[in-house]
Amino acid sequence: MRFRILGPTQVVLADGREVPVGGPRLRALLALLLLDAGRVVSAERLIDGLYGEHPPRGAANALQSQVSRLRQALPAEHDPVEFHPAGYRLAVDSDDVDAYRFERLAEAGRRALVDGDWPRAAAVLREALELWRGPALADAIGAPAQAARLDELRLAAIEDRVEADLALGAQSALIAELRELVVAHPLRERARGQLIRALAALGRPAEALAEFEDARHTLAEQLGVDPSAELAAVHLAVLRGEERGLAEPALPSQLTTFVGREEELKRVGDLLGDRRLVTLTGPGGAGKTRLAIEAAGRVDGEVRFVELAGLADGSDVPQAVLSALGLRDAGLRAPAEPGRQTTDRLVEALAERRLLLVLDNCEHVLVDAARLAARLLSACPALRVLATSREPLGLAGEALCPLSGLTVPPLGASALDADDYAAVGLFAQRATDVAPDFTVTPANVEMVLRICRSLDGLPLAIELAAARLRALSVAEVAARLDDRFRLLSTGNRAASPRHRTLRAVVEWSWDLLDDAERKVARRLTVFAGGATLEAAGRVCGLATFEFVDALSGLVDKSFVEMTGGRYRMLETVRAFCAERLAEAGEADQLRRAHTAYFLEFAWTASDHLRCAEQLHWLRRLDAERDNLHAALRRATAAGDASDAAGMVAALSFYWWLRGMRGEGARLAADVLELLGAEAPPGLSEEFALCVYNASLAGSGPLPSLGTQRSVIRSLDRAPRQPFLLYLSGISTGPPSGGAEDVDELMAELRRLVGPDPWINALGAMGSGSALMWSDQRDRAEAALATALDGFRSTGDRWGTMITLGALGELAAWQGDPETAGAHMDEAMGLVEALGSAVDQADMLRTRGEIRLRAGDLAAAHDDFAAALLLAQRSGAPEFVASARLGLAQVARVRGNLAAARRFCEEALAGGLTGWYVGEAARAEIIVVLKEIAEAEKAGAPPSAAGA
Repeated sequence: MRFRILGPTQVVLADGREVPVGGPRLRALLALLLLDAGRVVSAERLIDGLYGEHPPRGAANALQSQVSRLRQALPAEHDPVEFHPAGYRLAVDSDDVDAYRFERLAEAGRRALVDGDWPRAAAVLREALELWRGPALADAIGAPAQAARLDELRLAAIEDRVEADLALGAQSALIAELRELVVAHPLRERARGQLIRALAALGRPAEALAEFEDARHTLAEQLGVDPSAELAAVHLAVLRGEERGLAEPALPSQLTTFVGREEELKRVGDLLGDRRLVTLTGPGGAGKTRLAIEAAGRVDGEVRFVELAGLADGSDVPQAVLSALGLRDAGLRAPAEPGRQTTDRLVEALAERRLLLVLDNCEHVLVDAARLAARLLSACPALRVLATSREPLGLAGEALCPLSGLTVPPLGASALDADDYAAVGLFAQRATDVAPDFTVTPANVEMVLRICRSLDGLPLAIELAAARLRALSVAEVAARLDDRFRLLSTGNRAASPRHRTLRAVVEWSWDLLDDAERKVARRLTVFAGGATLEAAGRVCGLATFEFVDALSGLVDKSFVEMTGGRYRMLETVRAFCAERLAEAGEADQLRRAHTAYFLEFAWTASDHLRCAEQLHWLRRLDAERDNLHAALRRATAAGDASDAAGMVAALSFYWWLRGMRGEGARLAADVLELLGAEAPPGLSEEFALCVYNASLAGSGPLPSLGTQRSVIRSLDRAPRQPFLLYLSGISTGPPSGGAEDVDELMAELRRLVGPDPWINALGAMGSGSALMWSDQRDRAEAALATALDGFRSTGDRWGTMITLGALGELAAWQGDPETAGAHMDEAMGLVEALGSAVDQADMLRTRGEIRLRAGDLAAAHDDFAAALLLAQRSGAPEFVASARLGLAQVARVRGNLAAARRFCEEALAGGLTGWYVGEAARAEIIVVLKEIAEAEKAGAPPSAAGA
């Protein structure tokens, strides 16, 4: 017989038939005996369980009667109920009782979880939980303690099973279950933490943080306590991005299967297990990038892939890493520290982050890539680097994994064994892609072996050869190799390493192109980071049908790849074709065409950044960033002042929205050297924008532009880039006359510009801010409401977010925390849509100030602490300083003057100098330090609690 007490009490025979036990009291008696299966249970304990604190007269006789009926109910051949002088015993094996089996399985599952055997843990725990059919001991109302114990074990088993499922990547399927669990048991912090982790792993950090906020409030309201250290650690991990999962891919997706390299893959995995710098070396086309992607995909933890092939200058390596990490390189509405390098921001962002950084194609920027890797590895102990390069980085502790070609059959090997060699397998797979009926047969195997041997097993060469099977037979491909690939066996030692093997492969493929295909192939090399069909067609300058046919032919012949709607060349192919472009005398013509196209694109996109299509155009600009910056650099190098300055002007708002102040500043500074100390005729606006952008990185002495008024008066036409007005305002500060001067300035601007909703909204925001600080709150609220309506009418999320932040602060000043909170909730939603961690830090800081004013010190502290973590992770020292100032204010109000002073001093150490906003922040910190000093002199009692 099997006995069930995890739900209503049941007795089940071996054949599955249920044995009827009788009424409620009889089932309760059986359940009480089953709780101690195989052991004697005293009569007194059974009576207490059946009748409670007030048993009837003759309870002992009544118990005997119940035991007798239980014996009659159970099959006579078993008769497990035994009488003992001390009570009664149910003589059954504990394995036959579901509660005992559940406990054993739950413990086994927990051990498997501790051992890291997640599939076994999940399976065993599911088996345990399937034994439950309802509340434990549903019939034994006299055993509340035992029922509570079993229910607690069940919840723990559920959480253990969830933990195993999380480790197996089943986050999406767990969300609904975890939400139900949290609603049913709001004080169980482990389930809360699991829900937060699952949301973060699915790329939903805002919901994860909201769950933590709900947990904090629930614990405070119901128990008067803060979240446990474990739950706080989960919260911290989400803020740092350490709980991101597969919802946010960090490695390029691959369209083809991975062939061969299993030994090398194992070696790389072993090296990454105990070394912090591993470099894959080998000739071009050996498959270093693909192997790095496969190896990184098998590593536990966070991975970020950095493609360096498109960089023209080694000085851009740190910026490429910053972009791959998804970090802005400076904060919104705050200055960059003079002389501060992007590398410093990377060190701050990665100091405590456990991460594998893949640096791909280092060879042409080797010195700079090596220098950056050395700096990061020395300063960031949890960081590992996997690099690909044609030569080692040359750093101490570097572990090398050399790659040559795939395995090929040696001379004299049997054709029957051809399938055992990776080079043959790769050729066969890629040949099937273009010629579905192709197979390696006894008739063609010798020619396939000849091709693979002649190409030294190099994957790129084999893939290019296999692609020719669309138009040629295997025999024709093999015959061409006899004529064209002699350099592959002997090599040209005087040639560039990039060209010692693959030049012959590419040159042979080039000979197979027709005239139109060659023209398109060489002209496509002007693009950086690929091209859309429209851009490629416009720049290449061929008739539409001729161009489309030629481009399709290039894709078919593996000269060009098409992924995600963009056309790209392999870098080796691109380098070869660029030489052909120069030989044709078309390089300057194509550079100008490329610059003209992307200058037009940049201005079109800039206009759309101030409207409802803002997010769409931000994504389009992101996709073309390499082309835009390449066009700007080329125009600067060629001395095309008008185009270069125009590109800086067109990209200014984009750089700001994406936090690319450092990179924009460097590009603008180069253009300033071309423009000179004064604005050339017709370039007043462009010159001013170059100065403002260059000043963001503390580039040293720059031309003075004077006040906002003088800048506006210097314009001989309406500004094509209205963001100029914002940059000039935060650079020079508000007019000395306050809001009246702002209104006068805007009236002067409207005479120049005419009606423009976005500029009017910007002016109203500036006027409202000035009125706030002059304590004219009613007028400020009206001006900011006008600004909000204006930005909403245009669809600009950034302007709406900034204005909502100001309105939130104003509402807090006016003693209306509910309205302030509503404004900040909407602002936080907009910043999430814009996808900026730095802006989120800014809005958290603003909300912290609002909560501080409302007296909610705990919530204010949480906001400032979260802002500090996001700012540190993003490498944005300006917001690090402002968050520390907020923490100092909280500590000062709590009476912890020592902590308040420490936070202020740490905030000042960030170097807030240069722009008006930075100087204002520095002045505010100094004022707070003076207040702390006065409180210390007055003998304010120190607080025992930390900030």
